[in-house]
Amino acid sequence: MDRTDKQQQQQLSLAKGTRQRYNEWIFRDVPSDITIDVNGGTFSLHKFPLVSRSGRIRRLVAEHRDSDISRVELVHLPGGAECFELAAKFCYGINFEITSANVAQLCCVSDYLEMTEEFSKDNLGSRAEEYVDSIVCKNLEMCVIVLQQCESLLPLADELKVVSRCIDAIASKACAEQIASSFSRLEYSSSGRLHMSRQTKCDGDWWIEDLSVLRIDMYQRVITAMKCRGVRPESIGASLVNFAQKELTNKSSLWNPSSQIKVDSNSTMHEKIVVETIVSLLPVEKLAVPINFLFGLLRSAVMLDCAIASRLDLERRIGSQLDIATLDDILIPSFRHAGDTLFDVDTVHRILVNFCQQDDSEEDPEDASVFESDSPRSPSQTALVKVSKLVDNYIAEIAPDANLKLSKFMVIAETLPAHARTVHDGLYRAIDIYLKAHQGLSDLDKKKLCKLIDFQKLSQEAGAHAAQNERLPLQSIVQVLYFEQLRLRNSLSCSYGEDDPKPIHQSWRISSGALSAAMSPRDNYASLRRENRELKLELARLRMRLNDLEREHVCMKRDMAKSGSRKFMSSFSKKIGKLSLFGHSSSRGSSSPSRNSQRTDSKVIERTCASTE
Repeated sequence: MDRTDKQQQQQLSLAKGTRQRYNEWIFRDVPSDITIDVNGGTFSLHKFPLVSRSGRIRRLVAEHRDSDISRVELVHLPGGAECFELAAKFCYGINFEITSANVAQLCCVSDYLEMTEEFSKDNLGSRAEEYVDSIVCKNLEMCVIVLQQCESLLPLADELKVVSRCIDAIASKACAEQIASSFSRLEYSSSGRLHMSRQTKCDGDWWIEDLSVLRIDMYQRVITAMKCRGVRPESIGASLVNFAQKELTNKSSLWNPSSQIKVDSNSTMHEKIVVETIVSLLPVEKLAVPINFLFGLLRSAVMLDCAIASRLDLERRIGSQLDIATLDDILIPSFRHAGDTLFDVDTVHRILVNFCQQDDSEEDPEDASVFESDSPRSPSQTALVKVSKLVDNYIAEIAPDANLKLSKFMVIAETLPAHARTVHDGLYRAIDIYLKAHQGLSDLDKKKLCKLIDFQKLSQEAGAHAAQNERLPLQSIVQVLYFEQLRLRNSLSCSYGEDDPKPIHQSWRISSGALSAAMSPRDNYASLRRENRELKLELARLRMRLNDLEREHVCMKRDMAKSGSRKFMSSFSKKIGKLSLFGHSSSRGSSSPSRNSQRTDSKVIERTCASTE
């Protein structure tokens, strides 16, 4: 009701002001014989000047010739009373200036009043059309002003092709400016070749700020025409970013929590239309818009509950360039009910799936621009490594969330292929945070979660931490200890001479896991069976050594209870002397394990396995 009252007051004040203005130029010595009512405004005029120029008024007067009509109401006249005043001035021969601010209204009102060449030479319609073609369409800023005026004159302005002419003129002008700017950027390099200098912003993109004042439907038509004319995707993207910042970031109270403006359904619907329209206008080329802008659109689309097609399109675009994203980008808040997770895990999972799919489908060996000349790895592997680090940081960030289910945590961690992670330190850190925050997990869930970690790919620092981590299952700790033993043995074997006997596991590549990750699964398959057999033997040795340590520990406690400190120290040194770091007996004059000790261990293992069976 308040808005309606304000509109009525504005119309009354406008009509009153119009009445005061037209009294200044109307003939006062000749009494009026016709009254025109236009949107609340009343004009006491004369039939002859109006009938001589307007076919519509001539027809209305002719239809009521018998009744001697003295009052005419013009319903839905374009531009209202203010525009009719200009048309009436033209009928009376009073000069006024046609500008870009009123030419659209004049075109529409002349069509409504039928002020064409059929009724008078050089009538208002032809004058307005000539101004549009010769003045407006040659200037981009004036075209934008006319389009703004046409927003309230639809669909008549569209039928008269005022909108289409201005849009075509803007697209042509922007394309011509861009071509001229490209020529101005041509320069010769030191080698004498002609190339184009790089600039952060093209000089021909000055129109970007001008287009941001248009309504979203007009803006959509302009950008579509620019795409058809061949305007650079980077310029289109810059315009979309600028328009979104003005329509969403600056105006929307959803983006400004400190704003006191109440969010109503109309405002939300407008923002929803803006987001969906901008998504439909995004260039197909990669890097045409910044990836953080794509994430901002995705957050808005989720928050405003935009069409599923728009959200899926944004997820696909983000997935194609996820390797340049940051942690802050993918931390998308969840806008669902209170019992849900803090962050939108499902959306991130779909983005990761898109990344993995495009990694295989979009790899084109003929596209030399995507290859790195000085890198030993393929670009897809480089992108996988970057995204794997990003994912590890992401799951470490969301791990403390109490509402995050194990299945969602694991599905994010398992999305990337196995060869994406060359080092599992980040994954181990994230899993450790999750175990610390979710202490109620069962042993089965802990084992299932820890199976994601390849302990062979842990660094020395991470392996030392995992060996003392009480939150890990016992089976995982044993694996860590075993791989740490192999790493130490492998490092010590590097100090042996070429003629010295080598340990049986010297060929085991354990140190970082990067080499095995770089090998394809087919290359690794042949060595897996042999290493699996060696792993079983080594686990049996480890189990036997653990039993020996337990027996020695019991004996030492018994000695402590029976003997004094001196006897205990001598007994302790004797016990330690019997043990070796790797479970092999020491040999004199050499630091390497002897073949006799290995043969003895093998016999003991065979007897142990036979007794177990």
